[in-house]
Amino acid sequence: MDEKNQNKPVSIRRVEVMRYITPLREGGSLPAIIEADDGFQYVLKFRGAGQGEKALIAELIGGEIARTLGLKVPELVFAELDEAFGRIEADQEIQDLLKFSVGLNLGLHYLSGAITFDPAACQVDPLLASKIVWLDCLLTNVDRTARNTNMLMWHRELWLIDHGASLYFHHTWHNWEEQATRPFMAIKDHVLLKDANELGKVDVLFKEILTRETIENVVDLIPGSWLEDPSIDESPLERKRVYKEFLNRRIASSEIFVKAAENAREALI
Repeated sequence: MDEKNQNKPVSIRRVEVMRYITPLREGGSLPAIIEADDGFQYVLKFRGAGQGEKALIAELIGGEIARTLGLKVPELVFAELDEAFGRIEADQEIQDLLKFSVGLNLGLHYLSGAITFDPAACQVDPLLASKIVWLDCLLTNVDRTARNTNMLMWHRELWLIDHGASLYFHHTWHNWEEQATRPFMAIKDHVLLKDANELGKVDVLFKEILTRETIENVVDLIPGSWLEDPSIDESPLERKRVYKEFLNRRIASSEIFVKAAENAREALI
C-alpha cells in the first residue's frame, strides 16, 4: 500500500434507501437487499436488529481496517432509512425491524453474482490466508468458520463480508483493558487457519500500516447516534476513545494473538 495514503482520512458516502427489495433470511439479524438513491444495490444492516448499533460499529471498524490492510471488502455506505418504509411493509417482523431502524444504518455494496467461498473447492494463497487470520485475531472475529465463512468469491477474487460479530468486548465493556491483550482462542476454528503459515511476516507488515493515526481515522467514522447508550456511563466521545485504545493495545501486543494462532495451527497439521 502507498505509504502516503496509509493515514489519509477515510470517508464513507451517504445514501438514502429508495426501495426495499428482499430480506436475506439466512442471517439472524435479517439484513436485506435495498436500492439506494445512487442507483446501486446494497446489503443493508439494520440498527434495529439483533445486536443493534454494536453490530454496525463492528462491521464498520472491521471492514475499514480490512480495506486499509489491502483486503477486498465491499464498499460500506451510511444508509438513511425513512420512517415511511415501515408503514407499507406487510410482513410484521420486517415492519418492526424497519420501524426501529429509522435513521442511519450501514450498507455493503451488493456483489451481484458472487458465490459463497467453499474451502473444499478453493485454495487460498498462504499469505492471503495469513492476512485474514491476523485480521480476525485483531478484531476477535468469531464468525469466519467452515460452517459460516463470511467470504465470497466474486470475479475470481476473495472478498470479506460481515464483521458484525467482531469486537465482542463491547458487549460487556467494563473489562476492555484485559480483553485487549488476551489471545484469541476461537481462532482454532478459523476456516483459513491451516493455510496461514506466514503470520510472522504479516504481523510485521500490518503493524507498520496500522498506526495510531490510522486507527483514529477509522474509529472517528462511527456516527455519534450509534454511540448513545443509556446503559453505559461513558459519553460517545469516551466510547470512541475506548475503541481506539482497545485496538491500539491489541496491535501493540499482537505477538500474543499471533503465537496463539500459530499454536492452534500446529495442532491442526
